[in-house]
Amino acid sequence: MKEFMLLIRNEADSKSTFSADQDKAFLNACKVYIEKLQANGKLISAQPLVREGKVISGSNGSWSEAPYSLDKEVIVGYYHIRANNLEEATSIAKGNPEFEFTTTARVEVRPIKMKEESTAYVYPKG
Repeated sequence: MKEFMLLIRNEADSKSTFSADQDKAFLNACKVYIEKLQANGKLISAQPLVREGKVISGSNGSWSEAPYSLDKEVIVGYYHIRANNLEEATSIAKGNPEFEFTTTARVEVRPIKMKEESTAYVYPKG
């Protein structure tokens, strides 16, 4: 089984107009999605991301820091999953509740590199 990262992207204010009931329904749908992935042995971890932070760039001795911007699309969370292949990981991503509750969601489905082939270095797991 391979590992994949599902990076959940959406407009920063995609849920700002949700009523309390809509927000509760969305959070419940996320819970159901997570529990289904757990029951099927597909979920490694999943967390939403807080909409604050910093963006850093540069290199040793010349760093630049800027506030995290909520102007456009942001990564709102992630799912670290197991799947047999990219097609299965994509199918899992299509079930994400972001798609049911918003029209601006996008999910980036990325295989996780477990080992460097050229050096045989195996990356540590948490």
